[in-house]
Amino acid sequence: MQNTITDEKIDRYLSITKKALDKLKIAAPDRSFNKRLADSFLEMATSYYNDAKHFRESGDLVTAFASVNYAHGWLDCGARIGLFDVGGDDQLFTLYE
Repeated sequence: MQNTITDEKIDRYLSITKKALDKLKIAAPDRSFNKRLADSFLEMATSYYNDAKHFRESGDLVTAFASVNYAHGWLDCGARIGLFDVGGDDQLFTLYE
């Protein structure tokens, strides 16, 4: 069924988000305000990703699915506004152009 969250579907989304986390680099200079902002975005994404893994392991696939999508939203936003260097990857990230 299209509208069912399966083990395979959540595992696929977790894998995609893990690849995105592993790929990005902080683009902002170390002593800049944007570095603090980038670190905060990355912390939020990582926290939601870890939450998603926890919910997946406990069998709550709905909350896991919500959490992993929220995590990836933080990554997409950070990439789109230039906090993260993602090497122009428009498959793992939603870029502006």
